Amino acid sequence: MPTLTPMPWYRRLDVRRLQRDSLLKRRSSFGWQWLRGREVDGTINIRPEDDRIILNYKHRQGSYGDWTEMEYAVAIERTPCHFGGERVWFRCPAVGCLRRVAVLYGAKYFVCRTCYRLAYQCQRETDSDRATRRAYSLRNQACDWGTIFDPLFRRKGMHKRTFERIKAQYFRKVYTAFSDFPKEQASLDGLIDFDLEELEAYSRP
Repeated sequence: MPTLTPMPWYRRLDVRRLQRDSLLKRRSSFGWQWLRGREVDGTINIRPEDDRIILNYKHRQGSYGDWTEMEYAVAIERTPCHFGGERVWFRCPAVGCLRRVAVLYGAKYFVCRTCYRLAYQCQRETDSDRATRRAYSLRNQACDWGTIFDPLFRRKGMHKRTFERIKAQYFRKVYTAFSDFPKEQASLDGLIDFDLEELEAYSRP
């Protein structure tokens, strides 16, 4: 079976965002950038035209390759909505593709996920992976701090009842996330900075 690559490794260019920010109406170039944390991870120059945009950026193969300047057009198509207005799409610029898509993914070229054989993250997740992702989401609601190996705190201003509800869901997800750990792995107690008995209690239906 062919291997599918997870999409978070690629930069996303979403035509819906460009349309929502009225950038496709401009007749002058503008810059776009991607962030990883607070650091700029990539930049691109976009020049809108009537039925297409022109992409201009530099690409480097690997960490030490030479930079290559890239410039090519991506066609834009507009389709009417049932209740008025219009929806905007990219046409994938890959040779032989031209799929109508909302998002292009960038490596050397910006093309659709089918051309790059990309998989949605959830298509590759195990139950443990999915539980871990959900646990971090709940943790961010509660305190926006630490990892699932750290104690869970209630953020300032949060009602205690709300926190207890989040805490119960959180511990159930953490318990599922740790289900892949061998039961005899003694180091688990040293990794987790909270009471395992409490975790197991919350994990019960």
